[in-house]
Amino acid sequence: MKILLLTTHLNFGGISSYTFSLAKALTKRGHDVSCASAGGEMIGQLQKNAIEHIYIPIKTKSELSPRILASMFNLLRIAKKEPFDIIHAQTRVTQVLAGYLSSITKIPFVSTCHGFFRQNLGRQLYPCWGKKVIAISEAVKKHLMIDFYVAEEQIALIYNGVDIGQFRVASKRKDINRNIRTVGIIARLSPVKGHVYLIEAMKEVIGEFSDARLFIFGQGKVKYDLVRKAERLKISDKLFFLPSVTHTSEIMQEIDIFVMPSLQEGFGLSILEAQACGIPVIASGVGGIPALIRHDVTGLLVPPKEPAALAGAIMKVMENKELAIRLGLQGRRSVEEKFNEDKMVRKIEQVYQKVAKK
Repeated sequence: MKILLLTTHLNFGGISSYTFSLAKALTKRGHDVSCASAGGEMIGQLQKNAIEHIYIPIKTKSELSPRILASMFNLLRIAKKEPFDIIHAQTRVTQVLAGYLSSITKIPFVSTCHGFFRQNLGRQLYPCWGKKVIAISEAVKKHLMIDFYVAEEQIALIYNGVDIGQFRVASKRKDINRNIRTVGIIARLSPVKGHVYLIEAMKEVIGEFSDARLFIFGQGKVKYDLVRKAERLKISDKLFFLPSVTHTSEIMQEIDIFVMPSLQEGFGLSILEAQACGIPVIASGVGGIPALIRHDVTGLLVPPKEPAALAGAIMKVMENKELAIRLGLQGRRSVEEKFNEDKMVRKIEQVYQKVAKK
């Protein structure tokens, strides 16, 4: 099939990682894949994998932006020369773009819902879900049905998956004598990710374990608020703010405990990546996260916005090395069985085939 993947940009983040992974896997399975976006740091990865990138001026958050029309005309010229079999949109503005393209070209489109949407007037008047909408978790599926009245038969529940071959479990993960002190998080620096509660929790953890460290990977608008928070708590010498990373599999090897204290989360791709490396994971029990973590089996779940509970869970894993090893290895097994990329891509292929046939 000739497939067009649409996303707003390809800067580091969950949606960009999903788009790149999907494009790469579909290409390996013999499909002709093109990605259209406003560009970003991950363009190089597309080029290395011989995946075509089409630049469109779509970097906007407004579904009324003239950039959507400009992008549509760019893509119409390309689609007339070499028609696509399917269009797959990843963000709200590219759903609107896909809706316009589909209405003119009659090329069917689908979309993936990566999280939770506001119930605004634009979404109600022009929903743009496509012939099928892929929900990445049960929580997102319920959100679509309850808040936007999307029919259940229009929704395909397909969990995200990771390329398990790209992630390894280091031998140190099974070392009962190793100190477990390095805490890490990989996420954009946004209030919804709950970094502030992790920093507050680390104040208590560092009071108990003076050699504990926190590594925060990511970029975003609240960075300096978080830096000032650490300074006020007098733990800034134990916290390290680092930029977003391309190859998370390498960074994960330096982390002993992975934490995701989100207030809301559609799924949590970085949780899967940590589990794939055999790292014990602690996360908020919100959104789609409970689908990834069975409490005390494949990780630990804590209530959101509760630094004391988060600190207690972190110290529990630091103190109990057998628990850390068990959670890490069970997490890896869960990813292998339920959340591998091959399973995800095959299910998405089935959606494409059904939609294209109709």
